[in-house]
Amino acid sequence: MSIKTALVNGVATIEIARPEKKNALTAEMYQQMADAIKAAAAAGEARAILITGQPGIFTSGNDIEDFMSRPRSEEDAPVFQFMEALIACDKPVIAAVTGAAIGIGTTMLLHCDFVYVADDARLAMPFVSLGLVPEFASSLLVPQLMGNRRAAEKLLLGDPFTGEQAVECGIANAVLPASEVVNHARRVAERFNSLAPSAVRESKRLMREPQRAALRSTYKAEAEIFGARLRSPEATEAFQAFFQKRQPDFSKFE
Repeated sequence: MSIKTALVNGVATIEIARPEKKNALTAEMYQQMADAIKAAAAAGEARAILITGQPGIFTSGNDIEDFMSRPRSEEDAPVFQFMEALIACDKPVIAAVTGAAIGIGTTMLLHCDFVYVADDARLAMPFVSLGLVPEFASSLLVPQLMGNRRAAEKLLLGDPFTGEQAVECGIANAVLPASEVVNHARRVAERFNSLAPSAVRESKRLMREPQRAALRSTYKAEAEIFGARLRSPEATEAFQAFFQKRQPDFSKFE
């Protein structure tokens, strides 16, 4: 199984565990994560949710082969179920990130309440370099967090950035040594065992609810364009280049 789950001391942990593929996410893994978030949200004994990866790798994003063989077009596709579950969750969600967090590995952090990154973390949203567009409402949230100019660096150029830069631009709370990130994130999650659970849920709902409609409409609009872009000549060139281990050549496109 590529997603491991556990409920210990009030913390529902969702661990991305596919290190042999750099924690690349498949449709089945999205479904498992969606189900795990919904189960934790419904479980009275779960006070918080912790999402983490493997030492040195959070996730490299979508598994390209799986992604191309099963494009995410239907509204109930597993990836959209995962997005909806994370947006709708009223319990605190804490992310612990070490190593690479690519594509949705970064955009999912925008929907977490606490994000702790390692000093070896490398984040990137390289959608345009694949002939695609941003997803998971990142086209809305990234400019809100860091302003249009720095958002353009991250979303249009796809520039990678460090954990320290993630903190500076508002994506993460703190940078820690890689060996301490998960334990620190777990300690933060366990703090909710001593807080009033319904007050926590209602407070998060008050913080998040005003923007949830905009998030949903944005990720659905992104998904429509994203799906069309998957069939575009630019994306075809980008994915062929990926499999052939070369740089894509976009010089012939206008």
